[in-house]
Amino acid sequence: MKAVIMAGGRGTRVASICHNIPKPMLPLAGTPVLEREIAVLRRENIRDVILTIGYLGNVIREYFQDGSRFGVRISYVEEKEPLGTAGALALMRDLLAGDDFLLLCGDLLFDVDLEKFLAYHRARGGLATVLTHPNDHPFDSAILRADKQGRVTEWLDKEEVREWYPNRVNAGLHLFSPQILSRFDEVKKQDLDRDVLRPLVREGALFAYDSPEYVKDIGRPERLAEAERDLADGIVAGSCLRQTRRAFFLDRDGTINAFHPFLSDPDEFSLLPGAAEAIRAIHRAGFLAIVVTNQPMLARGEMTEAELDEMHEHLATLLGREGAFVDAIYYCPHHPDKGFIGEVPALKIDCPCRKPKPGMLLDAARDFHIDLSASYMIGDSAIDCEAGRRAGCRTAGIGDMEADFHGTDLLDCVTQILRQEEKR
Repeated sequence: MKAVIMAGGRGTRVASICHNIPKPMLPLAGTPVLEREIAVLRRENIRDVILTIGYLGNVIREYFQDGSRFGVRISYVEEKEPLGTAGALALMRDLLAGDDFLLLCGDLLFDVDLEKFLAYHRARGGLATVLTHPNDHPFDSAILRADKQGRVTEWLDKEEVREWYPNRVNAGLHLFSPQILSRFDEVKKQDLDRDVLRPLVREGALFAYDSPEYVKDIGRPERLAEAERDLADGIVAGSCLRQTRRAFFLDRDGTINAFHPFLSDPDEFSLLPGAAEAIRAIHRAGFLAIVVTNQPMLARGEMTEAELDEMHEHLATLLGREGAFVDAIYYCPHHPDKGFIGEVPALKIDCPCRKPKPGMLLDAARDFHIDLSASYMIGDSAIDCEAGRRAGCRTAGIGDMEADFHGTDLLDCVTQILRQEEKR
């Protein structure tokens, strides 16, 4: 597989700190961000790299030359005039024919298991797959909705009116099937999102690959500073799914949001004080934040899956407004007791995922390569802590129950645990 890196932009948003070098050559801890991108590609066994260059392209060409010094083969496509974020693909149809290819911009700091990303793309057979992730500023990002198979059903630009939404943001890594090249029959300026990806939604040919791995564009001075801190703290390298991760597993009702018996109305959903701050602290410490919640209302017929999805869009939106996000939500739709009016027979089973059984935690550990023995379960009931113990986690209880830590709320529990972690 080949990789195309769009490295021809002027970098107007960071012009104050890179007025004499192209944006992809911005140093991160002394190393150009483009060199860091190429290092990840080489590690992931992608050795053929095409760089599109334009503004100050000679600086890039002189630094990387044929790529042999960096363990890759580099070829260059030079834009005589700006072609946007996708127009240059028309210049490289012959270079890319016959195989899937990766497309990314030259201002991304990332560490991703690309083999896993590619396997997902090929299994779904779409024309394109975008790597998506939650972030701490979804209100100013394009948001994607997708079905259970990952097929993108809606693309919401940040300019569009949207009240409640999932925190699923296009991270900037794109896999394309070679058939997409037939759409680039003339050389013209094109925008990747507007002219290429969004039309694929209507065709059902665009998929989203949700990942908690680190991807950040450094196109603004404040993000450049954040990226340097994350490099220094080991957060970038530690996020890759090739690495073992640590997690905080969080109950939902009564832990993150206010408890309502049999909560089924999204309008009744509200965050508890300090919950967003606690989740921000979890991520700053390099842990994943994963919700595991029993939702028996589905089995009892008191809520549909679509209504639960809407509830979780409320959760994502409210957290996003406070600069926080969860990496994943696992829920158990089952309930073993029968006899409810309107119940769903297929869901009335004794399952392995309903807490206090540890199934949801075990599933998350498999999906995200989590070391359960170095992870924590926090909840407001004894069944939450029991599920954590059965999974091999340490536990924290909000209230009086058997647990390794006790706190008055989620923030108190997280603060105690992270203090203990700092002493190790």
